[in-house]
Amino acid sequence: MKFLVDHADIQKIKEVYRVFPMDGVSTNPSILAASGRQPFDVLKEIREFIGTKADLHVQVVGWTADAMMEDAERIRKELGANTYVKIPVNEEGLVAIKTLRKEDKGVRITATAVYTAMQGFLAAKAGANFVAPYVNRIDNLGANGIETAKIIHDIFRRNDLSADILAASFKNSQQVLELCAYGVGAATVAPDVIHGLIKNDCVNMAIEAFTKDFAKLCGEGVTMKNAK
Repeated sequence: MKFLVDHADIQKIKEVYRVFPMDGVSTNPSILAASGRQPFDVLKEIREFIGTKADLHVQVVGWTADAMMEDAERIRKELGANTYVKIPVNEEGLVAIKTLRKEDKGVRITATAVYTAMQGFLAAKAGANFVAPYVNRIDNLGANGIETAKIIHDIFRRNDLSADILAASFKNSQQVLELCAYGVGAATVAPDVIHGLIKNDCVNMAIEAFTKDFAKLCGEGVTMKNAK
């Protein structure tokens, strides 16, 4: 499973990258707006940090298919042809996905704002590379976000569709774990949830006990570097 950080603050992205094995970054218009900076200034900074080979997902803002495709062209021009263009799955979005795929310019497409399995199926059939179900937002509607993501994943495999899941909108570690165990293609996760994936008081207590036992043998502050 590819593992992406869902944020636009370069310092938070760097903090995540320092610790975790990451595959890229995803953004959306709300995340960019929260930065308080102009979008392409932020996105170019992210692209420079993660490199040209890492995944970067950037969302269109236009409401019509034509406007979405114009946004897609600008995104790829500014950030590289390997950048994934996020397109929402409504009727205009499906037109944009179909048209971009038909033009066959190598555009990479992530279908976003996915709340139902049928949206996922139609987006993949139209030509999307990734489909992004909003796990926690689906839960908040009274449905099951994890199960929806799993159903979409199974639909792809059973219908011989090449698209993968890019699961989004997580609130806790368990949601990430369930989809990782299921083998979905990718997950994009906010920094606070990412850091929570490895926080465990039992681990810290074990490390502390090891350190104290070693100090009894070799003295305070001694490590394997300077032990006799």
